[in-house]
Amino acid sequence: MTVPSPGLPRPLEGFLVLDFSQFLAGPVAALRLADLGARVIKIERPGSGDIGRGLAFAGARAGTDTVSFHAMNRGKQSVAADLKDPEQLAFVRQLVEQADVVVENFRPGVMTRLGLDYETVKEVNPGVVYGSITGYGNEGPWRDRPGQDLLAQSISGLPWLQADPEPSPFGISIADHLASCHLAHGITALLLRRARTGVGGQVETSLLEAMLDLQFEMLSVRLTEPAAITPRPRGPHSAHTYLPAPYGVYPTADGYLSIAMNPVPQLGRLLEIPELVEMTEPETWWEQRGHIETLLAARLRTRTTAAWLEVLDAADVWCAPLHTIDELVEHDGFRAIDMVQTLRRDEADGSTTDVTTTRLPIRVDGERLWGGRAAPTLGADTEAVRSELAPTPAEVVS
Repeated sequence: MTVPSPGLPRPLEGFLVLDFSQFLAGPVAALRLADLGARVIKIERPGSGDIGRGLAFAGARAGTDTVSFHAMNRGKQSVAADLKDPEQLAFVRQLVEQADVVVENFRPGVMTRLGLDYETVKEVNPGVVYGSITGYGNEGPWRDRPGQDLLAQSISGLPWLQADPEPSPFGISIADHLASCHLAHGITALLLRRARTGVGGQVETSLLEAMLDLQFEMLSVRLTEPAAITPRPRGPHSAHTYLPAPYGVYPTADGYLSIAMNPVPQLGRLLEIPELVEMTEPETWWEQRGHIETLLAARLRTRTTAAWLEVLDAADVWCAPLHTIDELVEHDGFRAIDMVQTLRRDEADGSTTDVTTTRLPIRVDGERLWGGRAAPTLGADTEAVRSELAPTPAEVVS
């Protein structure tokens, strides 16, 4: 891991963020702000905390929490508060009055019932930037459906686009992650506007909107030229419904090789497949997609991935090896991009927990931004944060 030299402060240093969100989309949006230097205080339910503390990706745990919770909440503080208790809710409202940013991802209406919705908060904190993530927005027939990644993928039609031959969702929480990026983007934009004008504001997004934006190419074509989006039979190795051969993933003698947009005759010459050399009309790359892919696969199976890369890279063919997760993390290319950091947390019982995770995937002024602290234990900072608050007028009088 490289260590940045002392220099300018991180872009969001000095900003206070209250993170009311749980599990993935909201917490990761707040994580991005923390990595950029903001102070993020996570507001959690006493006893159980964020549900992400117990929902384990691949069943993996580190100390008292899941590895995924550690990865999503590094650099934050934790305040435990029962928002149904009037005294504890009053304490949280004091924090809200001082916050630069509020992040929440409850179902529509929950924050309103608590008196922590944007319209109420801006009355006591006019400059606040208020960020919300829902499953499907605040209106429409899907408004109250569970906002979960697979469900949002399904409603958006993404698994249909991936059909091979059956609908196939992404194996990662892509709706959550993209929504977190959009919310963090909107929050930083409103902070910039506030710095220029003094005006705060509210930014909202949803898992569904993140999925629709991801599919903007297909949706733009469907909405502009509907006839172009007709069912097209995929070949046995196709990687995209609406791109012709050779676009796909092919088996080799010892693994897999991905080939992107390339002229079929060029591949025919390089791979010594005479039939493909003769396919000079691009329309045939659609019409005979399955046959082309079958010919390519039969040839590519005869040699190793490395052997084929030597041939194809020399000709500047758009291709890449398909790595397993083990091959990825052991590769020099993975080490060169320097995405890994290890953070240590002190547990309540005196033990320590180390979690090795990734970093923010951007560089600022040429420097990588590393997490300054591990994810907090539940309620670790409650009393310290309470002690920072100025006494209320009622407390002064008493």
